[in-house]
Amino acid sequence: MAFLQVIEFRTSRIDEFDALLDQWLVQSKSWRTATRSVRTKDRDRPDTYVQIVEFPSYEKAQENSNHPETGEFAASLAKLCDAPPSFYNLDILQEETM
Repeated sequence: MAFLQVIEFRTSRIDEFDALLDQWLVQSKSWRTATRSVRTKDRDRPDTYVQIVEFPSYEKAQENSNHPETGEFAASLAKLCDAPPSFYNLDILQEETM
């Protein structure tokens, strides 16, 4: 079953956040298990973003999360956030192409 992790975060340092993300994407290319990512910006709350990351399964998401570099990356991103991020772990039950 496919799996999504939704991460809501606030940062006034989005350019630094993006630079760190770009660096991690290069470093994790050979072992990263995420298949897709989308970032959104909240129109009603300044500096508030939601990152949606898709994995083939919950198990693959855990494999990715348990990789040492992922923990270091997450800690570095957290330092750029204005508040602790919120995480939502979601099994995809139905998907439609519209």
